[in-house]
Amino acid sequence: MSHPGDFDLPPKPGVEICADGVRFTVRAPAASSVSLCLFDSNDQELEHHELRSAGDELFSGFVRGVGAGARYGLRADGPWQPENGHLFDPAKLLVDPCATRIDRPFVYDPQLGEQGTDTAALVPKAIVEKPLPALNPGRPGFRPGGLIYELPVRAFTFLHPDIPRVDRGTVRALAHPAIIEHLRSLHVSAVELMPVAAWIDERHLPPLGLRNAWGYNPVTILALDPRLAPGGIADLRFATAALQASGISVILDVVFNHTGESDILGPTLSLRGLGNKAYYRHDDDGRLVNDTGCGNTLACDHPAVQDLVLTAMRHFVTQAGIDGFRFDLAPILGRDRNGFSPEAELLQLIADDPVLHDRILIAEPWDIGPGGYQLGNFDPPWLEWNDHARDDMRRFWRGDAAVTGHFAARLSGSSSIFARDGAIRTRSVNFVAAHDGFSLADLVTYETKHNEANGEDNLDGHDGNHSWNNGVEGPSDDPAILAAREADARALIASLFSSRGAILLTAGDEFGHSQGGNNNAYAQDNAITWRDWGKLNQDRLDFTRAWAEFRAKSGLLIRTEFLEDADEIGDQDHAAWLTPEGERMTPGHWEDGNRKCFTMVLGKPGERIAIAFNRGRSDILCRLPDSAGRWSPATPGAADEGFVPARSVLCWRETPQ
Repeated sequence: MSHPGDFDLPPKPGVEICADGVRFTVRAPAASSVSLCLFDSNDQELEHHELRSAGDELFSGFVRGVGAGARYGLRADGPWQPENGHLFDPAKLLVDPCATRIDRPFVYDPQLGEQGTDTAALVPKAIVEKPLPALNPGRPGFRPGGLIYELPVRAFTFLHPDIPRVDRGTVRALAHPAIIEHLRSLHVSAVELMPVAAWIDERHLPPLGLRNAWGYNPVTILALDPRLAPGGIADLRFATAALQASGISVILDVVFNHTGESDILGPTLSLRGLGNKAYYRHDDDGRLVNDTGCGNTLACDHPAVQDLVLTAMRHFVTQAGIDGFRFDLAPILGRDRNGFSPEAELLQLIADDPVLHDRILIAEPWDIGPGGYQLGNFDPPWLEWNDHARDDMRRFWRGDAAVTGHFAARLSGSSSIFARDGAIRTRSVNFVAAHDGFSLADLVTYETKHNEANGEDNLDGHDGNHSWNNGVEGPSDDPAILAAREADARALIASLFSSRGAILLTAGDEFGHSQGGNNNAYAQDNAITWRDWGKLNQDRLDFTRAWAEFRAKSGLLIRTEFLEDADEIGDQDHAAWLTPEGERMTPGHWEDGNRKCFTMVLGKPGERIAIAFNRGRSDILCRLPDSAGRWSPATPGAADEGFVPARSVLCWRETPQ
């Protein structure tokens, strides 16, 4: 195992390929010993090497005669003291946390969690991989007011008829011209890829015949799932380059809050066997903290976890050119024993990192831990998913009383949430629907969730969806109900595209994808989540494309400065709010619980736009401001000046005579 110059410099976790062999290094806090196991392509163990302690909780060693392509795993020994958080079991083969590639997907087996049971035959092997030439990507092209398109790689591409079968369901499919053309037709500024790191099914799924379809149960946070990226990081690099060449940034949805090793009964696959007490947060009594609802919580205040997270992020930037990251359950990254802080060490390390400091950073600002709701509390340049925008847009169009003012606040950038410390720009990511919850089509088709297919007696998923069914629960052949649902879906889309801040659209919502009322379809790797390109709603797609083009070309909607009430109409960052009669909205108007319609006017005289929102069941005539020019239709459905059909959003543009 010796090698000239061993430990002259502190080794870094991971593998280092040298001319005559490979150095293997792993961080294993509290372990008494760590060994390296080399395997052939038939899963037979070839060699076994003890790694040497290298200080700083590291174990390292050099193996001559091996190189790129070698398959390996780790075993760690140490105390078995569950009451103190130690779960060392040398019978368990472990995946290197810094592995950049594995030879097959993870498959759940009860033996993975049985103490003393050898798991070498059950665990994927890490593959020694030579790094690609490092990239030094420029500043992302994404504009903070642009459109983010959230997509699950497999479900989005698996049924697309134009994609070669070998690529369907994989990251490489995203580079296909048909996919890029679809994204460009929507003026997508950035795609947000749902998790692509290698994951494992939750242990209750295999007996139900179900599989994790979302990827929010990772084991390795650097190595991609072989089902999505058979070629490893090179596949992601290929797709990212193609998207960026078309002006589309790439954001990865990353899960740095928990792993698929789950609770104390879960499988031992990697971090648990290398240093359970250090890598995962524990209560004083030794029990795992479960701020994620997934059985464990990564200790993001521990240097070992911080180093792993930063290593993963740098890997995706320098090896695949990734533009940014969306952080699942982001408060966990900023929490220690004293609670959440936007100045937490890991958040500061990300902001100050020379590779990461200019990347797009998006927080999902909530979890179920103490002080877990942190909307508005991340510091710039972080953007944040805004569930107030989601809920208030839904409630307005559902017809809830006394929400008009809240709806207008979301259109304006949610200054009450994001104007902290004198901020003049919103950091909001507005959305109406996302992967978690009802699809847009189901929002206006189902009043309650229908998750029976998940095998949990419909007890899983959120109950409060602010949804409605237009008179019939689920599918209907009634033309009136179908027309009402179509109008409502379009109104929600138009409201989203009319709002200030970044906006997020989930793949398929633009053409009517339904999940049959399932609002927690994480376990449905089947027709429930697969986007069916042969059954898309072309009219809704055309409508969405028209609004997307209008927003992308409108300097008034793409801006991120907060909208303020205008004393006089004449400032691009002020809004005039008008009643249908053309009068300024007063507090009494805003507080009118039955208000059905109002108009938002933006811009300077001669360059204005007017957007009318009518949630009523009757057509309405909205008087637009007097103009020296004329008001011309700017979005689908806008015809006669000021005429607004029931359940619709229309926009006019002021043009010279």
